[in-house]
Amino acid sequence: MNAYDSLVQQAQKPPMRLFLDLPTWIHAGREETGGSLSLIEQRIPSGFASVWHTHLDEDESFFVIEGELTITIGDRSLVVGPGQYAFGPRGVPHGFRVTGEQTARLLLLTSGPRFADFIAETSDPAEDATPGKPGEPDLARLFAAAERHGLALLGPMPD
Repeated sequence: MNAYDSLVQQAQKPPMRLFLDLPTWIHAGREETGGSLSLIEQRIPSGFASVWHTHLDEDESFFVIEGELTITIGDRSLVVGPGQYAFGPRGVPHGFRVTGEQTARLLLLTSGPRFADFIAETSDPAEDATPGKPGEPDLARLFAAAERHGLALLGPMPD
């Protein structure tokens, strides 16, 4: 395989995974970027809230393709809709809630590969699970992986 074939192969949509029962795609991570970033796509239903968390050594960016999020970064909240972007610097607690009426589709970009590593470790191939069948997350699995991948899980989103 030559360099062009490698680029074409990377351009194909990756297989769907389920992270917290959410359809998730790891578009880029350690292997695809030489360890420089993570690019994750998710589809998230209205009302879902992420865990309040901090990336210890990576910045996180949010780009909304469809739907609407309320993103809280530190003590500030902002509403982000289609085509809009928000930035969460490393070391600052943050999270989001899907506040629009429709399912949100978003891209999450981190300035290193550890977030993709975390998602890969704590998600399952879609063929091994059924989307839309929410269950209790395996908290021990999440907390152990978070610690290994530079994340601090702080609890539920603040109101």
